Amino acid sequence: MTTTELIDQIKIKKSFLCVGLDVDLNKIPPHLLALEDPIFEFNKAIIDATHDLAVAYKPNTAFFEAYGIKGWISLQKTINYINEKHPEIFTIADAKRGDIGNTSSMYAKAFFEDLNFDSVTVAPYMGKDSVEPFLAFENKHTILLALTSNEGAFDFQTLHVSGTRGEAEQSGAKELYKQVLETSKIWKNSENLMYVVGATKAEYFADIRKIVPDSFLLVPGVGAQGGSLQEVCKYGMNANVGLLINSSRAIIYASKGRDFAEKSREEALKMQQEMEEILYKTQKQIGI
Repeated sequence: MTTTELIDQIKIKKSFLCVGLDVDLNKIPPHLLALEDPIFEFNKAIIDATHDLAVAYKPNTAFFEAYGIKGWISLQKTINYINEKHPEIFTIADAKRGDIGNTSSMYAKAFFEDLNFDSVTVAPYMGKDSVEPFLAFENKHTILLALTSNEGAFDFQTLHVSGTRGEAEQSGAKELYKQVLETSKIWKNSENLMYVVGATKAEYFADIRKIVPDSFLLVPGVGAQGGSLQEVCKYGMNANVGLLINSSRAIIYASKGRDFAEKSREEALKMQQEMEEILYKTQKQIGI
């Protein structure tokens, strides 16, 4: 999927909602456990209930890999279902991969060719040769971890570092996440980059937009983790919206009863309506 196609979906649906499919068998409605593939059936029901409200789905691969080959089959069935029934929806493999070049190439093939996701999350710690193999795929997107929503993000991501290799020490220290953003812009096919920025750190969005003004940001942390949609949009929205706001638990676990899909839709609709209101207020700037 191209970025233009994603922007078109945002305009059509008046939404920039991404639904995270983090399926825990201990949390899904008990009646589904009697089915042959409860993970897929749960996902299918959530997708059927929310596809007109969401522009993206984000299966977190850990929640599938935890169940071995059966979980991987459920993941494949889930992505196939989205691609066949709703090809206009942007898909994100939340896999947080990243390794030496030849290994990254295999990861990229797995998610972009075999599973046919539109994007995959990638860790930047090993540098450009671990990320560029993902960026080489046309009309596929690499979502780089920049500033995450977890408490431990402050262990490294906001530490000040003094310049890059070959740069004078006196050039001034900057936070590591800013160095990641700036350095990634010079990598080959960097136009295929998006970035993960946690909603719980909304005060950082203004500085992030100075570095990557046009890029899409995948924003976890709204809802269960306490992030504010209004604050994220105030500082993070650009001329093309440029945001994918992810909500997982608040939507998919809205109920453990047989009405779970209907309740998930109710929660998704609340977010979509709030997004539509924000878009209406800013429509002169963004053309929605």
